[in-house]
Amino acid sequence: MEKLWGGRFEKNTDSLMEDFNSSIGFDKKLYHFDIVGSKAHATMLAKSGIISDKECKEIVDALMEIECEIESGKVEFSTKNEDIHMNIEVLLTNKIGETGKKLHTARSRNDQIALDLKLYSRDAVINIQELLKQWIKTLIKVSEDNIDTVMPGYTHLQRAQPITLAHHLMAYAEMAKRDYLKLSSWLDIHDTNPLGSGALAGTTFEIDRQYTTELLGFSSPTLNSLDGVSDRDYAIDLLSNASVGMMHLSRLCEELILWSSQEFGFVEIDDAYSTGSSMMPQKKNPDAAELIRGKTGRVYGDLLSLLTTMKGIPLAYNKDMQEDKECLFDGVETWIKCLTIIIPMIKTMKIKNDNMYKAASGGFTNATDLADYLVKKGVAFRDAHKITGEIVLDCIYKDITLEEISINEYKKYCDLIEEDVYGEISVLSCIRKRNIVGGPSGEYVKKHIDIMNTFLVDK
Repeated sequence: MEKLWGGRFEKNTDSLMEDFNSSIGFDKKLYHFDIVGSKAHATMLAKSGIISDKECKEIVDALMEIECEIESGKVEFSTKNEDIHMNIEVLLTNKIGETGKKLHTARSRNDQIALDLKLYSRDAVINIQELLKQWIKTLIKVSEDNIDTVMPGYTHLQRAQPITLAHHLMAYAEMAKRDYLKLSSWLDIHDTNPLGSGALAGTTFEIDRQYTTELLGFSSPTLNSLDGVSDRDYAIDLLSNASVGMMHLSRLCEELILWSSQEFGFVEIDDAYSTGSSMMPQKKNPDAAELIRGKTGRVYGDLLSLLTTMKGIPLAYNKDMQEDKECLFDGVETWIKCLTIIIPMIKTMKIKNDNMYKAASGGFTNATDLADYLVKKGVAFRDAHKITGEIVLDCIYKDITLEEISINEYKKYCDLIEEDVYGEISVLSCIRKRNIVGGPSGEYVKKHIDIMNTFLVDK
């Protein structure tokens, strides 16, 4: 088969090199964006008087037919045509002959792929933002149902202070909100159209880049043709956002894995998102959560791979950049899959309120409140901290809780302690008193949920 670029060559490409050089195996998923870009380019060529209106209509109609044929499975792509661009151009030329050969006027595969990838990325960002909104709504719903579900908060994986499950989950809603806003920033930063940059130095034809920019829904054309074809910051930034987003999901999944163990017993993952053991009949494994945790490293790898590919590439386009697509596709689609799974997994998990409350009541999670109580009685905080630590140590030796110490025993440590101490250090009181912005009290968490719902409405 004669190559579209073969005029300068005297020998055919080696068959091994053809396979090695080809990207159609993975960039075929860009067919829609390639056709969208080609239709805009043809329309601009006609407006600029470079091709006729009749030729433009013939090209656009044929491209629409090709897209339908691809979607119906009638098209078999060829590695000999290397990539999605040349495959579609060959299909077009076979369909309408000489007119099809005019489409590539004033265009290079370099600005063509830059456009396709940016269109793919923009579409992915919009889809992920919708998923993030669903994710936030899910976290809000579960939080609303668990405003009063007491659980221990942890530092160093040691019980620290009592909080609620709602307060805990709304922390992840904040993370998802940041993920959403970072993607909005991505749209602002990368909303530029590279089409018209040519191979690296634009074109001698009087094309209308502003027109293709409007047709494709960008805010402006790229302002430097070298940058237009060699920029992959948008892919790197998107993979960076995916990496952070996956890290957020992984942190929660790590907690769910711990919480669903018998040692914690806080939640039970629904059967639909668990698997069993081929040998041990009693097992119920939180595989969905474990897979999300595992796939996070994979997305990190996609980001690092693309960063490494780009770090030594001189301007403008180099074939190394063909390695951008598999990283980008994998990272983006992995994030999408994980969001799609974690949403129903959280919705359907069983929450074991009693176990959570029991854990919050143990481990001296109310010790800080005892220290605060002493401070309010006039004891300096460092002295209050020391006294409380001594009381906790005594309780550990006696295997009792702070609530089980008699008032007479308390007074041995500090005679300012009165009967009101028991109300101050009850688990529910510890949560209720923290009614400040960012705190775990039910009253504030409801306000936080209202704020997040307003955010969702505005988006």
